[in-house]
Amino acid sequence: MTDPRTVSFELGVHYGQAYLIDETDDAMGPEGIPADHPVHPVGIIRVDGGDAFLITGLHTGAVGFSVTVAGHDPGADTHGYEDIVEISLKSEAGQLALYEWGGGDVHELPTLPAGPGWYRLRYHAQNMDEAAEVDTSDEVIDRYLLQIWPQDESTPRVIKSTSGHLAYWREPR
Repeated sequence: MTDPRTVSFELGVHYGQAYLIDETDDAMGPEGIPADHPVHPVGIIRVDGGDAFLITGLHTGAVGFSVTVAGHDPGADTHGYEDIVEISLKSEAGQLALYEWGGGDVHELPTLPAGPGWYRLRYHAQNMDEAAEVDTSDEVIDRYLLQIWPQDESTPRVIKSTSGHLAYWREPR
């Protein structure tokens, strides 16, 4: 794999949801919204086993989405995005795919560079508040960058938080 590799596409969302699924034989994805970390909530990305639940600002329509898979930390894009959070995920298969809600398209992602094991997910978001106000749009309003690289399990953290949407999802429910 050339390091890093980025794929970009329009992601169809419904209910402001998408799913990062570990491509094991029994990959089913999260059922419902997984609980946030009880001590270090990051709000817009939740991990359940080897899968992750991703939240977008737009309820229904198309969002801009890029995924970068790297062999090392590619560095956060603090100037290009309003919100940035991180969380760990353990992949059993060494291969992840991004699934749209309700059986929509499946977006294949580059193979994870270290095979099965622990990875860090850094989820960047831009224009979540604007997209949430619009609710439904076929034109891209909000955009996201998900970075994935090998790293031992570590505490979830918020790197940058400016939107009301991220603040809302970080509140205890």
